[in-house]
Amino acid sequence: MKYLIAICLVAFSALRAVAAVDIQEVESPSGIKAWLVEEPSIPFVALELRFLGGGNLDPDGKRGATNLMMGLLEEGTNDMDARAFAKARDSLAASYRFDTGADDVSVSARFLTENTDESMALLRQALVSPSFDEAALERVRQQVLTSIRSSQTDPNDIASREFGALVYGDHPYATEYEGTAESVATLTRDDIVAAHRNALAMDRLYVSAVGDISAEELGVLLDDLLADLPETGAPLPQEARLTFDGETHVVPFETPQSVALFAQPGMKRDDPDYFAAYILNQILGGSGFDSRLMTEVREKRGLTYGIGSYLVPRDYAELWVGQVASGNDRIADAISVVRDEWAKLATEGVSQEELDQAKTYMTGAYPLRFDSNAAIAKILVGMQMQDLPTSYVTSRNDMVNAVTLEQINRVARDLMQPDALTFVVVGQPAGL
Repeated sequence: MKYLIAICLVAFSALRAVAAVDIQEVESPSGIKAWLVEEPSIPFVALELRFLGGGNLDPDGKRGATNLMMGLLEEGTNDMDARAFAKARDSLAASYRFDTGADDVSVSARFLTENTDESMALLRQALVSPSFDEAALERVRQQVLTSIRSSQTDPNDIASREFGALVYGDHPYATEYEGTAESVATLTRDDIVAAHRNALAMDRLYVSAVGDISAEELGVLLDDLLADLPETGAPLPQEARLTFDGETHVVPFETPQSVALFAQPGMKRDDPDYFAAYILNQILGGSGFDSRLMTEVREKRGLTYGIGSYLVPRDYAELWVGQVASGNDRIADAISVVRDEWAKLATEGVSQEELDQAKTYMTGAYPLRFDSNAAIAKILVGMQMQDLPTSYVTSRNDMVNAVTLEQINRVARDLMQPDALTFVVVGQPAGL
């Protein structure tokens, strides 16, 4: 309880910051929509671009193309090579980040107000006219391959790959968006050019900006920055057909500690009961040391240093996932406790005390996310992608507090499926 009180005290000033987040809905002269929070006190802007459709856009046999393409955007343009690009970026004190996910690709820009025009002109080159020259392609390809080879000896990565193949069937989620060593090794420049055209398309763009910039300035900036990107991208995938057999699958791997990944079906983010499910997960295996799984598996039995669970409402599949690591001689006991707690929560539900404690933690921790312009920009673009209103930043905690004990226990009965809880264990587990 002292931990929760501390969270609330620290969050007090942050609550005022959240209340001060005044979100403007902006539309550029050409029709690009964005969310803006003006903050002129510091001459700095955080710009966040998100394009729906990430690694899941890769065609059959081309897994990893989108990820490799995004890694090449800062490696030279039609007007300058990678070294010249880096020198120009650093001289402006700007930063750009290009990331790939399973469901989207993101572009994050941070720049000084006084250098806005030059910083955006440089970013435009990276987005609209990347060179994808063969030398850069081979250099970044080798970096990706090194990462893939390293992941092949990481029990956590092995568990994730095995779990994906088991649960997702023939959906793109079944394989990592970084690709395999075989697929990445065979990607050509033409594949990268196609991935660029498929992913960075205007019909799937979401934008947010936070900092020292006006709505009018942002509209002009976006039109200049994004002109000449394709209007439409590649078709998005269909919903995944999930398979949860409720069994424990062992992947032999020589290590003194086994890693277990476990999951069952989850819930869509727009489900009316999502907040109840979110709180339910907090009680079961969420943040902090007061969750049931942490208490039963770590505190009472000493079977692990850490265990947690989380809802994963992906664009084309919804899961409720957890992870635990334990010694090979103890992992079977840890799994048994997890299964018991899953079944117990499904049948008995939670207490009013647990619900109140979870609400206190979640409402106190939420404002702490709004700790920088960059963090706010990411939150805003995520809200747009989830089709949330601008008022969500101030109403979210009210929606958490509105969840009743009756509602959360109904969701526990309806959502939790102990018989479907499926484990993938990587290691040399005894007794499994």
